[in-house]
Amino acid sequence: MNAQQLLKTEEAISFVKDSFAKELATQLHLIKVSSPIAVLDGTGINDDLNGVERPVGFPVKSLDERRAVVVHSLAKWKRVRLQELGIEAGRGLLTDMRALRPDEDYSPIHSIYVDQWDWEKHISPEQRTTGFLKATVERIYEALRTTETHVAADYPEITPILPGKITFLHAEDLLKQYPTLTPKEREHEVVKQYGAVFLMGIGGELSHGEPHDGRAPDYDDWSTETEDGHRGLNGDILLWHPVLETSFEVSSMGIRVDKHALVRQLALRGCEDRQELSFHSRLLAGELPQSIGGGIGQSRVCMFMLRKGHIGEVQVSIWPEAVREELAGAGVGLL
Repeated sequence: MNAQQLLKTEEAISFVKDSFAKELATQLHLIKVSSPIAVLDGTGINDDLNGVERPVGFPVKSLDERRAVVVHSLAKWKRVRLQELGIEAGRGLLTDMRALRPDEDYSPIHSIYVDQWDWEKHISPEQRTTGFLKATVERIYEALRTTETHVAADYPEITPILPGKITFLHAEDLLKQYPTLTPKEREHEVVKQYGAVFLMGIGGELSHGEPHDGRAPDYDDWSTETEDGHRGLNGDILLWHPVLETSFEVSSMGIRVDKHALVRQLALRGCEDRQELSFHSRLLAGELPQSIGGGIGQSRVCMFMLRKGHIGEVQVSIWPEAVREELAGAGVGLL
């Protein structure tokens, strides 16, 4: 790929990011705010993801060598920030999150650098329902569809493919439909069929004793019983990627734990000791607002909108030399 083509790609990336961020903020009534690249260790603020990923850490000289860690995401920080900024119910915050995840396995859709739109919205206790969750997902999906329309108007080689509606499914129903397939194989089948799916109930054990995928116990509520008899007030937005020809996750999100769900989920994961950490003790004391939130991958959205087959085509990261050589041989230019 020559310099002119790379520059055109960079311009298109900026267009996608600007367009989607504007649409998302409008749909969800979000205010753009600043956010940290690192937080102090031992506060419970950093996102534990699946509970096994190691954060990048370093000592801070001016704080008597106290250890800080580069964020994995801002799932819990955002909820604290809602309270600190006094954001009222019905409104929320939006920030550009930059993270390092050195334990991430390289793939066409994974690198060790993570860039996403992190958002969090203050809600009332009465809105902790699947109905409200679905309505929020539909607004995010509308922002994605509008962005795709804008991209197609400016880049005629892009043809809109997102269906008019997103389909809602629960991980338990997916297990019953495809009992012999792996979780990723199940996702592949349903997203190929529907084009866009919100898969609910990520993190809690399903009827066969295993979760569909991992979730930390202290941000998304994956254990509350819902009106339809399932469990979980969270999920993933999955799209069909026409180049990779597979299910493609662009967002993980959900209604956040209240104090009852937090206690329950910490017990289920055997980490009740976290209740003593700053974030957790504040939540249990009722000092933090009820909220819904999530992360939307910036590079993932750009990959989808610009029909790119490798994440390195839309973000600058660190890659093994063998990967660079293989992609260069296939005519794929990494940024």
